[in-house]
Amino acid sequence: MLKRVIQIAFLFIGGALGFVFLPPLYELINLSSNPWLNNPYVSVTLGAILLFLLSFSLSDYFVKLIVWMEGVLFKIPAVDLFFGTLGLIVGLIVAFLIGFAIERIQIPIVTEVLPILMSIILGYLGFRVGFTKRDELTQMFSKSSTSGKKKGSDSGISGVESKVLYKLLDTSVIIDGRIADISSTGFIEGVLIVPQFVLTELQHIADSSDTLKRTRGRRGLDILKKLQDERATTVQITEEDFEDVHEVDLKLVRLAKKMEAQILTNDFNLNKVCELHHVQVLNINDLANAVKPVVIPGEDMQVLVIKDGKEHNQGVAYLDDGTMIVVEGGRGYIGQSIMVTVTSVLQTSAGRMIFAKPKDEQAA
Repeated sequence: MLKRVIQIAFLFIGGALGFVFLPPLYELINLSSNPWLNNPYVSVTLGAILLFLLSFSLSDYFVKLIVWMEGVLFKIPAVDLFFGTLGLIVGLIVAFLIGFAIERIQIPIVTEVLPILMSIILGYLGFRVGFTKRDELTQMFSKSSTSGKKKGSDSGISGVESKVLYKLLDTSVIIDGRIADISSTGFIEGVLIVPQFVLTELQHIADSSDTLKRTRGRRGLDILKKLQDERATTVQITEEDFEDVHEVDLKLVRLAKKMEAQILTNDFNLNKVCELHHVQVLNINDLANAVKPVVIPGEDMQVLVIKDGKEHNQGVAYLDDGTMIVVEGGRGYIGQSIMVTVTSVLQTSAGRMIFAKPKDEQAA
């Protein structure tokens, strides 16, 4: 269908070009005396036929060019495209005004060539400025509209607008699965964003030949489905991508900067990279450590010693949330439930570790 449209366009363009350029060509080759060629309809017909025949060899290339341009335009967000077009229009208007002033000079070469160059240069610069300064222009318009509402309203609160909060999910937090349980409680507000490049990485893991990786990837896809089905707010999949960047973590950081979003992750290295780029991170492991029961040195608790520790005469026990308790002198109580006294608490990036010793009566 697209090929037929291009051929029809070639037909009409050929007719127009034949009407404009064929009569001077007849005069150049001394054929203007022919009455048939002096007929404008003949020139239009000849031009249309010539360019229509040429379209059979060029239409495939134009189809590929249009399909490529569609692919590029569809990947660009609508907001970026709108502000880029707006900048292009402003640049062309400025170029037209400058060209109108240049025509007054009446310098032969300058008045003909310079307006065309100004249109190309200022149009391109206008598009680039509108495209790259989209966030600043959006903030400027939103601030002006918010201030206008504040001035026109009777109360000072009616002009305040709530901003949409975006949270990007990385592969590790999706596979982990706890994000679905946290989301169902309502503690995470805003819109959860799953980039397409993260979803692609998850699909590669789900298609892996390794059984463990394949299970983790399928679990991640199930978690995404659960989030879409149970979450009160929306879960969106964005097609935004950065072709010049290959690492998924760097793509997430750049997308978070562009969308002014937060990143939900369990990845320690990604957490550090985000801190270097001044991108806000919500780490599920930090949340899990923060909500663990508070244990104070000197507190007594009942624990079950299940194995020996790394050091001499140590025993190891665990709380219900998985926190490790190292019992000094507890090796002899393996398999027994004893009362211990907390001596110190160590908080590390991997989690919380509690050191304790048996109560004085049992030790004795």
